[in-house]
Amino acid sequence: MKKLIGILVLLIVVMAGWWFGGPYLTVHGLSKAIEQRDTARLERYVDFPRVRTSLRAQLNDYLVRQAGPEVAASPFGALLYGLGDQLGGAAVETMVTPTGIGAMLQGHVLWKRGRNELQGGDAFGTTEPARPLKNAEHHFEALDRFVVDVDRGPGQPPLKVVLEPQGLRWKVVDLQLGMSATP
Repeated sequence: MKKLIGILVLLIVVMAGWWFGGPYLTVHGLSKAIEQRDTARLERYVDFPRVRTSLRAQLNDYLVRQAGPEVAASPFGALLYGLGDQLGGAAVETMVTPTGIGAMLQGHVLWKRGRNELQGGDAFGTTEPARPLKNAEHHFEALDRFVVDVDRGPGQPPLKVVLEPQGLRWKVVDLQLGMSATP
């Protein structure tokens, strides 16, 4: 009987360790994938369809709030909203894919090379890797919701990277940009 209780307690401890350690392992793997510009590995940590849906909704909400109620009431405003939705949605659909993220990371390399931010100061050397999650803060908002706050600089709200469990893994399911809600 004591062995059964011991095995049960051990099983509970292992499950709790997996549950509460999983998001930290995901953040570490995500950070390494970004540093190494490995889009295939990045795909394991990000639920791209959910992230695209969330970003598209945030962009539409931002455009409606920035335009104000006067534009929304006019027939021309409806046309502008439709156009904005199509253009913004196309941009989100293109950029929030493994290929789009790879292109942005490649653009990061060109930007770093242009600013002479190279490892060792060698003109032909590699650039300093992107480390957006280096000084991020992490916390559980709920048992099944983990948030990483990424500092974007003074005067800007942090980028919130939301992780949720999917099967046996934790994945990024939302990026909350914190766009201003006031016009």
